[in-house]
Amino acid sequence: MAFLRLYIFLTLLLLNAFFDQPGETNLSFEKARKAFDYLNRIRQHPDSISDDVGVDLSYVEPRHRLVWNDTLAAVAEAKALDMAKRNYFDHQTPEGYGINIQIHLAGYRLPKDWIKDESSNYFESLGAGYRDGIDLINGLIIDEGTPGLEHRRHLLGIDEFWSDCRDIGIGIAENPKSTFKTCASIIIAKHNF
Repeated sequence: MAFLRLYIFLTLLLLNAFFDQPGETNLSFEKARKAFDYLNRIRQHPDSISDDVGVDLSYVEPRHRLVWNDTLAAVAEAKALDMAKRNYFDHQTPEGYGINIQIHLAGYRLPKDWIKDESSNYFESLGAGYRDGIDLINGLIIDEGTPGLEHRRHLLGIDEFWSDCRDIGIGIAENPKSTFKTCASIIIAKHNF
């Protein structure tokens, strides 16, 4: 029964994301695309981009390019829109659903152990209040105030768990009436763990 409620919730969330009222909350595909391109540049040449980002990345090994995944992008877009519309900023929806179950139900299959806890998040970095995609990526890589530099480690594939993740989806939503004005979800994952 809980799975059915979640499936209905996610279906409504995705439909709501794509049939938004004009002038309220909007997706910025251009900002998401620039964030994607910029992140791939950093991943391939972290040391040479340290000055641009504003932190020393000389210890970071270059990683493979990420590949845009439409399923992950649809979930990231829906999540960003939902946060901007309902004025919250959290890895869990107000109903308690984390990104693992959301991407799984959208068709991006994960191991069953990773969706037992509906609040689990192994694959999402969030940002809010950034002016554009490059500012978003830089802010998350700098990761000021985040214990353990979790966003940096996730986005750059620093840890073994994320180093082989290849798929990405980014959603950036803007709502001038929300607290943050801009909300973003970046999902980096892979099939077949």
